Order: sequence, then C-alpha cells, then structure tokens
Amino acid sequence: MKTDIYSMLPEELEEYFLSLGEPKFRAKQVFPRLNIGSLIEELTMLSKPLRARLREEALDSLPRVERKLVSKIDGTVKYLFRLHDGSCIESVLMKYKHGNSLCISSQVGCYMGCRFCASTIGGKVRDLLPSELLGQVAVAARDSGERVSNIVMMGIGEPLDNFDNVVKFLKLVNHPDGINIGYRHISLSTCGVVPGIYKLAEVDLPITLSISLHAATDEQRSAIMPVNKKWNISELLTACVDYYKKTGRRISFEYTLISGKNDTQSDASELATLLTSAFRGTGAPLHVNLIRVNEVEETGFKRGSAESVNAFAAALEARGVVATVRRRLGSDVNAACGQLRRQSMNNDLK
Repeated sequence: MKTDIYSMLPEELEEYFLSLGEPKFRAKQVFPRLNIGSLIEELTMLSKPLRARLREEALDSLPRVERKLVSKIDGTVKYLFRLHDGSCIESVLMKYKHGNSLCISSQVGCYMGCRFCASTIGGKVRDLLPSELLGQVAVAARDSGERVSNIVMMGIGEPLDNFDNVVKFLKLVNHPDGINIGYRHISLSTCGVVPGIYKLAEVDLPITLSISLHAATDEQRSAIMPVNKKWNISELLTACVDYYKKTGRRISFEYTLISGKNDTQSDASELATLLTSAFRGTGAPLHVNLIRVNEVEETGFKRGSAESVNAFAAALEARGVVATVRRRLGSDVNAACGQLRRQSMNNDLK
C-alpha cells in the first residue's frame, strides 16, 4: 500500500517524514505545495534522492484531466477527471460575479438511486479519498488559472456516505497554509442520510448544509428517492431542526421540479406547509432552491416551462418561504454531473 501524502494534515506529514528519517520541518515545507496540487517532482526544496523515494512510496492520487468542455454561453468548465485506478469523476467550474464555484464529486458513482440523477446510473464504485476531493479543487484551479473561491459538494456521490473522508477534506481545503477556502464558502448537499446529519452537527464546521428534498410527501419522495424508504421526511426534518438548533446555521432545501410529478401549485402549498410546520418556533429562515430537472435519456423526466417554475416560486413566497430559481449554467456542455462520466463509461466498454 502506497502512502497518501496528499491526504495528510501538517501534523501527520511531520510523523511521516520522521518515519523516513527526515526532520519534521519538511512537513512545513511541502504541505502548502501538496495542498495546491504540486507534483512530487515539483517539490524542489527537497533533495533529488528524497523526491525519488517519495515518487516510489507515495500514492499519486491527484486527478488527471481526461476531458474538458467549456461552455460558449457562460464560460462554465466541465471536467472529466481520471483517477489513479482508472475511475472517472466529474467537477464543474462555474463563474459568477462574486467568484468562482467548483461543484465536486465525493464518490465514484452513487448507490442512492435517485431516479432523476445520471450520477447513480451504474451504482457506486468506491469512496473518494480526501486527496481526490482536494485534488479536484487544486487541479481545476491550476488548469483554469482561476482561483476557486466557493465549493459545492453536489457532484457525483453522497457526501455523508463518505463522512470521514469528506470531513478530512474540509479541514484540508480550509487550512490557512494551503488553498484556504473559508468554511462559509462551502456547501454540502445530502439526499437525506439522517445519521450523517447528526454527526455533521457534532463536528460543527460552519459550512452550509443543503438538503435534497424534491417532494413534500413520503409517497412522492419514495417514488423518486429510495433513501426516503430508510429515513422518511419526518425523520429527515427532525434531524434538520436538531442541526439548526445545535449549529445556528441556515439549511437550504433543494427541490428539483419535474413536470407532472411534483411541480403543481398544490405541491408548492404542501411544501410550504411542511417546512413552516417543521421549523415553527425555531426562528430558522426557510429557503428553497428550485432546480429545473436535467433531462437524462434513461429517466424520461421532463422540465416544466419557465412560467410554471416562477409560479411555483411565487406560491412558496406567498406562504413565507424564500424561494430562488437556480440559474442553468453550461447548458451546452451538459454541466449537470454524471452525464460526461456515463459517456466515458460507455466508450470504455466499446
């Protein structure tokens, strides 16, 4: 087993270098460079023999750019990364006036089975290492020449199903001697892994938690999100209320609008009632991020009109729930995660 030095915090690197017979100050020398994705041969502050030893013993866990698509509409960059074991994942770099956001993957594939999502087709292969999470940020920044100022954990995989590696990544990417992205500029999205929400509250990192809700009744949600059969809406919202009470951090609810499935005025009314009832008396601000479903061939789901989306948002607002409609970026490069990896998998099988 090779040593994953890119997943190490400075104190762990100190122990590693001591085990090699090197002074522990080597950790202070190399951590900032490893954290931003420098290759071992670029660590020129180390001797050639030591670099050669590291190349032999250390895991080359940095993602490699396998394919890159750049939107002609808005400059969104979609990356297909190849990992050290040949697996592929996706990241999407989105440019806003306030800075650049990178949507990253947390697993190779996903077994959650949400019916509207291309990422889950083919199931889960494995969890990503902290270095592979960090590497998406470092390599995208290096390749694009742009600073990544915000991270969205909403790509392939379920972050709370890879809990320990994700928390380690958050500490790495936030470290002041490295990429140094503030926790408040990081959003983590979960489909509703209830035990993970309680664990995240205990860790108490000031990130933004987003809940992929997508339905207001158990019947609707179970039909499109199998996770609801294990942890239903009541259990999920109880965990969310507990999270808010413990951390004081606002939770954002994501709601993918699927034409004819969950996008009626009645659905909007039920959603508003559900959230206001669950959080009554807590003082929590309620926010729903509306997303028009991505039309993936295997699902058959269709987007509603812009008018129906706006009407849904207005119905929530009228009932005291703040609603925003997510901008569609990179529409000409299929920027929704899962589709580029799926194409790559199909090509590899040919």
